[in-house]
Amino acid sequence: MESTTRKRGRPPLFDRDHALAAATRLFRAQGYEATSIAQLTAAMGLRAGSLYAAFGDKKTLFGEVVAVFECSPVGGFVHAALEDEPTALGAATRTLRDAAALFTSPDTGERSLTYESGSGAAIRDAEVAQMVQQLRQADVDAMSRRFVRARDEGELPADADPEMLAGFVATLLHGLAARAAEGASTAELLAVADLALASWPAGSAR
Repeated sequence: MESTTRKRGRPPLFDRDHALAAATRLFRAQGYEATSIAQLTAAMGLRAGSLYAAFGDKKTLFGEVVAVFECSPVGGFVHAALEDEPTALGAATRTLRDAAALFTSPDTGERSLTYESGSGAAIRDAEVAQMVQQLRQADVDAMSRRFVRARDEGELPADADPEMLAGFVATLLHGLAARAAEGASTAELLAVADLALASWPAGSAR
């Protein structure tokens, strides 16, 4: 007869990917500042000591969450648009349209970490704020490189400023995120994006 006595020893290993996904959902829904260790341990199914042992402190955990998130289709929506769309205007349009849908998603756990981190509240931790800013700057740099190529290929006029255009799109992203946090609808954000892109410079390439 098999013994039903629970064997002593080490507890079963936790599912790291599952725990990280739970932390990601929580950070995406509430932002870094509003998320507490107690909330994280409850969502991840870990005790505080186990969380610290597996992921380090809250800041380190957030860094890992963001690194994984940026490689996901949602987190990498800017880079996906730049790589998939055949024109710079198409990439800028898709970026803003995807952002409008993402920022107004009814499921706050499915929103952006880098453009909405903090759910509208400023990140007070300087290191975390710098981390998020660097990720946003990486998007700007990628857009600038794509727009340089568009200018070289004649899609943009020779006097177009790729860095300025990248900053233009980045500013729109920040504005759309801010308006979404204030309750703007997807339709409103799409209309704003279309209005802004009406001023996009045209080159000679067809």
